[in-house]
Amino acid sequence: MAVDPASPNTPTATDGTADVPDPVGAPTAPDPGPPPGPEEPLPAWERRFRAARIGLPDWAQDAPDRCAVLASADGVLEVHSWDRSTGTLTQATNRKEGTANGTIDPSGEWLWWFDDADGDEFGVWRRQPFGSAPGTAQAATDLPAAYPAGLALGRGGLAVLGRADDTYGTQIHVATLDGSGDAGSATAAGSGDTGEPRLLYEHAEDAGVGGLSEDGTLVAVAHSEHGDSRHLALRVLRTADGSTVADLWDGPGKGVDPLGFAPVPGDPRMLVLHERSGRGELLIWDTATDTQTELDLGLDGEVSDADWFLDASALLVTVDQEARSRLFRVTLADGNAVTDVIPVGPADGCVLASTTRPGGQAWTLWSSAARPPAVRDLDDGIVLAPPGERPPESVPVEDVWVDGPGGRVHALLRRPTGPDGTARPGPLPLIVDMHGGPTSHDVDAFRAYPSAWVDHGYAVVQVNYRGSTGYGSAWRDALEARVGHTELDDVVAVRDHLVA
Repeated sequence: MAVDPASPNTPTATDGTADVPDPVGAPTAPDPGPPPGPEEPLPAWERRFRAARIGLPDWAQDAPDRCAVLASADGVLEVHSWDRSTGTLTQATNRKEGTANGTIDPSGEWLWWFDDADGDEFGVWRRQPFGSAPGTAQAATDLPAAYPAGLALGRGGLAVLGRADDTYGTQIHVATLDGSGDAGSATAAGSGDTGEPRLLYEHAEDAGVGGLSEDGTLVAVAHSEHGDSRHLALRVLRTADGSTVADLWDGPGKGVDPLGFAPVPGDPRMLVLHERSGRGELLIWDTATDTQTELDLGLDGEVSDADWFLDASALLVTVDQEARSRLFRVTLADGNAVTDVIPVGPADGCVLASTTRPGGQAWTLWSSAARPPAVRDLDDGIVLAPPGERPPESVPVEDVWVDGPGGRVHALLRRPTGPDGTARPGPLPLIVDMHGGPTSHDVDAFRAYPSAWVDHGYAVVQVNYRGSTGYGSAWRDALEARVGHTELDDVVAVRDHLVA
């Protein structure tokens, strides 16, 4: 498991907020006559920007109450230790640009985080004891700095590290680290000899670590050896010697993404996201026999993520549909047959991230355009909220559908409200807020920027143009021939519709 706030399903989805104490108010300008008046509260839009952020906790498999969490500190995101049993949140990193990528090892003894220069994503992995303060981390290995290409941590100090650089493409190393925390303590995993981290995989094309089996004997590599980094293939290697166990590729223009090995020692099954029918769906790949079982869930929308429950008898599946993400519990029988599909968790807004927990439980990071995010359980109970004052709520979004040049375009509209709390009629000044990626999409989630514009009387529209995820493979890939033009055609169509 890893914390990656570069994705829209992470703390950065509440952009513009920071862990700055929310004062009662800002001093008024002194009056040259009477004494200064009482302090006035900060406006709602500013309090949203100042509010702290929190990410989905990444918990240790053998110590489930020990977690790594991204949370605000001095205005930026930093890695924290969180002991759920005591409620203690301890800052672990302290860098002027913040720390955006961190996780915890299965034992719960070590926090890992990526140390780059000024947020340029080029650096090294460091680790430090759980609960320790900033300044106690050491380089996890003596591998030179590179761009991160995935990290998987196993028991007994096993680590699989992906690295990328223009000189060699992608390299994946495997090492076993002892308990000292010294950078020179790596031993070659599975071979019994001491020395440098061992090279497991190398290729000039993009690749990355896609998961580690529960017993640490298998590692999945997501790669683009065929030359298309937007539609990946999979290879499973033995950690002992790098030999190939199985390969999976669906051919040109169709990607397969690894979602994790079954969390049972000795179980070689991997959960895979595929797009064979033009949208995100699931299959279970038995890598030992190289057999596949496609899962028919009978749901609208497309699967964007899934996680095994810890006994591997069921899955927690995230389905994206019309800018909302819902969770479903999928029960499996022998032979990977689907026996039950039931909705769980919140029925509105958007699940930004989720993780299964012991005892068939799960945590979600949830918000809506109107309500700020928090970590919740499936019964909507608060597990972890950002520290400090809760930011003010905002307005809900309205769905807008427009016939564009390449099909119906979906957009989300926020409008300012009048004194009675209802949306103000037009005409209104309009801000077009476009998401990046382009393989991403805007969702019904809380954000400080559009909320600020709405507070100042502007309408704000977010357009899920061609190139956006969540609307099928053809919609996502439609801009490839005319990048920069196709998506703007859709944005203009929505603008023209709203003006009309």
